[in-house]
Amino acid sequence: MGTFKAFYNSYRDKLFAYLMRMTGDYYLASDITQESFTRILSQYGKNSQNGALLFSIARNAVFDDARKKRRFRPLGEEKMDDTHDLEQLVLVRESYRQVLAAMQRLNKGERDILALVVSSDLSYRDIAEMTGSSEVNVKVTVHRARTKLKKFLQGGTNHE
Repeated sequence: MGTFKAFYNSYRDKLFAYLMRMTGDYYLASDITQESFTRILSQYGKNSQNGALLFSIARNAVFDDARKKRRFRPLGEEKMDDTHDLEQLVLVRESYRQVLAAMQRLNKGERDILALVVSSDLSYRDIAEMTGSSEVNVKVTVHRARTKLKKFLQGGTNHE
């Protein structure tokens, strides 16, 4: 497959996006991204380039952090980047915060599976194996989570 650097470059942004969807916390997602690559490298060596394993390590780290805190951290404020059009940046960040807040309203299982589907290149089968469910259940969960997310973003109050 190539070098560990190529593996890192291929999965870094996908893993970070998954972790942002799961935690809603930029700094926590950054820390767990770095920790996940460090763990896979130290425990499995530089020749281990398994995306499913990487996402499993990250997923377990998120759950470990949640168990320690008994809840996910609230969304943090990031510094504005002066190189972009400020108005557009504010609109994009507000939209992003709304999506992350809506993701946090999903139950943990829905949020986990939806974030894996959206953020990784993993197949439904890989995600089913990772989460201990069936491929059909993953597809149903994704559909239901997307439906709820759409309602939340349109201003619905369904807390199912």
